[in-house]
Order: sequence, then structure tokens, then C-alpha cells
Amino acid sequence: MGKLQTLTSGRMASFTSAVTRRPGAGGGERRHSDRTTARQWTARLVLPVALTLWLLSLRHVNLAGMRDYGLLQVLPVLFWIALGLLALGFCLALTDRRTAAGWFAGYVLGLIAVIHATPTLLYPALRYSWAWKHVAVTDAVIRHHGEVPNAGKLDIYNQWPGFFDLNAFFLQATGLDSALGYATWTPPVYNAVLLAPLLLLYRTVTRNRRLIWGAAWVYYSCSWVGQDYFAPQAFAFLLFVTLIALVMGQLPTSVLYRTGDIRTDRWPVGRFVLVMVLAAVIISSHPLTPLMLLSALVALSLPRRNRRVVLPVLAGALLLTAVWNSTVARPYISQNLHDFLGSLLKPDTNVVSGLAALGTAAPGHVVVAWVDRGLSATVFALAAVAFLARPWVRRTGLHLLVVAPLPVLAANAYGGEMIFRAYLFALPAASLLIAVLLLGRVRRPRLQVLAACPLLLALLGGLVFGYYGKESANYFTKDEVAAGRFVAATAPPGSTVVTLTSGVPGLYTRYDENPQVEFVQQDIEDRLRLVRDPVKGLEGFVQRASPQQPAFIILSRAQAADIYQTGILPAGITRRMDSALSKNRDYFPVYRTKDAVVYRYQGPKS
Repeated sequence: MGKLQTLTSGRMASFTSAVTRRPGAGGGERRHSDRTTARQWTARLVLPVALTLWLLSLRHVNLAGMRDYGLLQVLPVLFWIALGLLALGFCLALTDRRTAAGWFAGYVLGLIAVIHATPTLLYPALRYSWAWKHVAVTDAVIRHHGEVPNAGKLDIYNQWPGFFDLNAFFLQATGLDSALGYATWTPPVYNAVLLAPLLLLYRTVTRNRRLIWGAAWVYYSCSWVGQDYFAPQAFAFLLFVTLIALVMGQLPTSVLYRTGDIRTDRWPVGRFVLVMVLAAVIISSHPLTPLMLLSALVALSLPRRNRRVVLPVLAGALLLTAVWNSTVARPYISQNLHDFLGSLLKPDTNVVSGLAALGTAAPGHVVVAWVDRGLSATVFALAAVAFLARPWVRRTGLHLLVVAPLPVLAANAYGGEMIFRAYLFALPAASLLIAVLLLGRVRRPRLQVLAACPLLLALLGGLVFGYYGKESANYFTKDEVAAGRFVAATAPPGSTVVTLTSGVPGLYTRYDENPQVEFVQQDIEDRLRLVRDPVKGLEGFVQRASPQQPAFIILSRAQAADIYQTGILPAGITRRMDSALSKNRDYFPVYRTKDAVVYRYQGPKS
């Protein structure tokens, strides 16, 4: 009897539910499902369309038109449509919790391609003079089978040679002639490789795909500093992020620890050895990154719960740094120790040293500089708001990683670049904090994404100013490359190579044989003398020239663009020098094209 009553009650409940169900409920569910399906397919369609439009936009770009705003003023409308579509498609993908990680990866890699592969595809030669310098150092290491003698001001690379030794080993193992062949593609490839440790870092904090990939998008939308070319800094930063991700994954607050992927906060031997190897490579490759690493480890060790994990790594990194600096890098450390100790007493000067006076700079360069600063300030402000508005992130250590570079910023100016390097090292952690702020709410995620989309577009807009706005000086024409190669091929050992700036491709090809003089690096008195009278201004630097060891003076388009942008010398000084030297019989033009001229001086004619 009881079973019969239960059966009857169940059937009655089903009948009542069917009778009282709203007539249009099934249709509403279907419409919701249809809208979700439409969003999914739209997000999948936008990605290939945006990338196709991007490639089509690169067919006809007049690079000669670059001036104050670099690539910004010559890229066609179709390029910006493609970039906007890519950003909107990513936002659309964020609105659906079921979006697969593969589609998020496609959008982030697409952003990397659009931003970082565009100069590589457009330019006829390797971008950025420092990349050319590092190629020359690698070639010199191969020629000398290690330490490069007579390196002059580039002797610092002999004391932190890790990056160059690894590239030399790779070239010799593969039979390639020079790193120039692959250095051109370093920015897009490097950023794609960097994505792996960034994801590893973010997955130690959360398993939410939207937060992880949103943070990756924010990082690449705000990374305007441009330290992604063929350089020890880029290599060391990649290893830095990897090491910090491994340390974060071992902390007791890590998602990996809570989910059981890591069962103890004690270091497994193999993983600890890997971390120490990464630290050793960082310490042997770059002078600044070890300081950032030590600062980050000290910050992470402040919470008592983290110390069992962090202190062994910190002790090992300190020991390795002390050993390296007291042996291999001792000449540089002893020579610059006084300046470093002096800078500790002037932290305010170090903080503002990277913000050069812009009074005589090009108007567009001033705008770009202020956009850079605005973007950087916005990133730190949003990270601070996330710290206050999302209490759970306070246990993750992200905020400690954001503020960790600040002591290093106050301790050393690093040639006026420390403020930008501090931003670079804070950005990975700040990006996840921003993603948590913008996308971290559980309720109504679609409205949250729609509200965040304009801000994501604004961050991307700031990036293109910082990353593309100075390209008129970073880009080299075929004529400029030919001029640099001409000097490298014809200058006898001992010849002096004189330029206004470092903006000459191949300038350091044989820096161990031919000393270089860059006027922007000289004392203010020497620069003023050059401005007043170019011929007399050169006298003190070419007076030892002879027919056997002449001096070569290179004037080029990129140098003129660099001077115009920064205002470090009066605009038009390149033309004035060309005019003055062409009228002086002691200076003979040995190479001239539309974009470059080379003068040879071998002493006064009798």
C-alpha cells in the first residue's frame, strides 16, 4: 500500500509540473542555446578573418612615410580593422564559459603575430640597432672561441656571456653562418615561447580558463617596453618568468598544492636542481635580471608560510650571484662599485632617470612618451584596485611580485632604463591581477566582459603607441645595411668608425678590431663643439687617422630619425655634417646612396 501511494504521488507531481510549466519555457531555452551557438561560431569565424585581413593589409605599406609616430602613420586602415576584430573576437570568446583553451590560445597567438610579426614581415633587414650589436658579439665570440679581446665598452658581455655562448654553440652545432639569419624573427618567436611560462605562472593561482587567458591577453596588450629582440635581457626574462612560475607552483597557497598535483611544500630534488640551473644561466647571462630575481624571491619569502619553499632558492641564488660577481664579473663590479654605492644615496634620481627631458624632442615622440607612461600607470593602478577589490588574491603572492622590482628601481638607474625594466618585471603578475579585476566575478560574466572590452581595447591602443611609435629609428633600409657592410668589409684593422648614434646596422661587426665613436655618448662639450662646427668637432676623434688606419664617418637616415625623435642633438645635424664634410678636401665620400653616406678620413692633406 505504501509503494502504491508513493507511485501515485510521483505521477501526480509529474502531472502537476507538466500542467504548471510555462508554455514558452522550452522555446526560451532553445533560443538561449541558439544564441550561445551563434556566439561560439562567430568567435571561431572572427579569428581567421582577422588574421587574413592583417596579412592583406601588409601588401602595400610605405615605410618611407614613417616620421613622428613610426608605423602608426603608415599602416593602412585594414590593419587596424584586423586588430580591432581580433580584440572583439577574443572578448566574444570570453563571454562563453565553454570556450576551449585552443581558441583562447589561437587568439593570443594571433595577437602576438599581428603585433610582433608585422615589423619582421615589412622590414627588409633586422630591426633595432641593439639586435645588430648582439649579433656582432655572437659572431666575435665564435671568431675568438670565447672571450673577445679589445672589446672596449662591450667588455661587459665578456663578463655575462651566457646568452652569447649558447648562441655560439647553437650556430656551430647547426652549421649556420651567423645569428642574423634567425635574429630577425626573434620578437614573434620569443613572445610565443614566453606564453608557456606565463600560463604556467597563472595556473599556479587559478584554474579558471577565462582568467588565465585573459591575463595572457592583458600581458601582451601592455608589454610596450620592447625587450623582446635578440638580446640577453629577453633571454634572461624568459628564464626569470619560468623560475618564478616553478617557485609559485611549490608554495602552499598554489592551486597545484591545493588540488594535490604537488603533495608537499618541500622541494623535489629534480625540480630544485632545475630551478638552480635556471638561476645559474640567468646570473651568467645578464647583470640586471639576477637583482630582479633576488628581489622577487625576498618578496615571496615575507609570508611565513612561504619560507620553507622560497628560502632554499633564495640562498642558492644569492650564493651563485656572489660567486659569479666575485670571479667572472669582478672587473666590471669593481670598476662600477663606487657609482652603484653612490646611486643608493640618490633613489629619487634613479626613479626619474628614465624620464628624459622632452623639451626638444619631436612632438610625436612626446605624445608617444606620455602614452607609454599613461599605460604603465594604468597597469599599476588597476593592479592596486584588484588587490583591494578581490581579497582572495592577497594570499597568492601576486601583489608581492608586482612591488618586488621597486627596491631595484630605487637602487640603480641602469643607464636611465630602470623604470621601464621595473615595469617589465612587474607586468606578468600585474596582468593576472587585472584579469581577476575585470573578469573575476562569477555572476553575469557576459555583462562583465562587455564592460571590460572597452578597457581591453584601450590598453591595446596604448601598446601600439609604445611599440610602433619609434619605428622610424628602429627600421633600416637596404641602403643603410649596405653602408654598414661596406665599412665592415673595407675598414683596415685599427680604423676608427664614427657615427652620431648607434643607429647603423653592422656598426659593431668587428668591434674588437675597429674602435667606435658615438657622439650621443660623448661629453656635452664634445657634442656642443660638433654642433658649432662639424669639422672641428670631429678633429679630436679622428686625429690619429692615417692611410693605413683611416677613420670612417657614417651618416644615415636612421641616425637622423633617432636624433629628430629624441632631440639629443639638434635636428638637421646630419645634413649639416654631410654638407660640411663634402666641402672639406680631407674627407672623401667613399659610399653614397639615398639613405646613407660614408666619408673616409686619413689625415690632413699636405
